[in-house]
Amino acid sequence: MFQATFAAELANRIGSRVEVATDNNLIEGILSTVTADLALVIDVTSGYGDNVKIYISVDAINFARFPVAA
Repeated sequence: MFQATFAAELANRIGSRVEVATDNNLIEGILSTVTADLALVIDVTSGYGDNVKIYISVDAINFARFPVAA
């Protein structure tokens, strides 16, 4: 039940910078796509080459933070 609400809130923030924490990782990037089961974050911090696409299961997300640029 909460997962659907969480996915809907993430979908409202597509295009924003995001920090997503799972049990094992902290992923930073741009929130690109959200479905009921998956979130796609584009890692743009690598600097060189192609951007890395990271698919994250919505139920594996412990929290998501949307940092504001100063």
